[in-house]
Amino acid sequence: MKLKYLSHYPNATKEQVIQLIESGNLAKHLLRKYPSAHSITDDKKLFSYTMALKNEHMKKSSPLSKTLYDGKINVIHNALGTHHFISRVQGNKLKAKNEIRVSSMFKKAPEDFLEMIVVHELAHFKEKEHNKAFYKLCEYMQPNYHQVEFDLRLYLTQVDLEGKIGAWS
Repeated sequence: MKLKYLSHYPNATKEQVIQLIESGNLAKHLLRKYPSAHSITDDKKLFSYTMALKNEHMKKSSPLSKTLYDGKINVIHNALGTHHFISRVQGNKLKAKNEIRVSSMFKKAPEDFLEMIVVHELAHFKEKEHNKAFYKLCEYMQPNYHQVEFDLRLYLTQVDLEGKIGAWS
């Protein structure tokens, strides 16, 4: 069985996931850890949520212009979210805008998953590459970042296999 979201994990970990899948318990496992979806379902709430995280952990970083759910982000083949640095010349000034877009798939997901995506995209404002400093910043903003990222990969595996988890839909 190919586990595309878990390809870089150790074989022992992948074997445990395969056992969960074959026993039909992957969705149950995720629901035990994350029993409900968040209530941040529109762009205005998402922007407020993102700004609160930014202001708590990255006060001195560049301002954030926009955060929104984007139905055009193809989670399975592309990304969970995106960040954009948009520079425009207005007269003799260079104006910069920072945007975060989150796949609309995460409108109905556990808050820990949404937080992980937002934290990841916010970290890109300070660290462009996925390097040690980037992941250290992610862990600073969300101490259980790596565990939530792994669980999100399990969720994406579940979606690939059987579709969304009903309790979060």
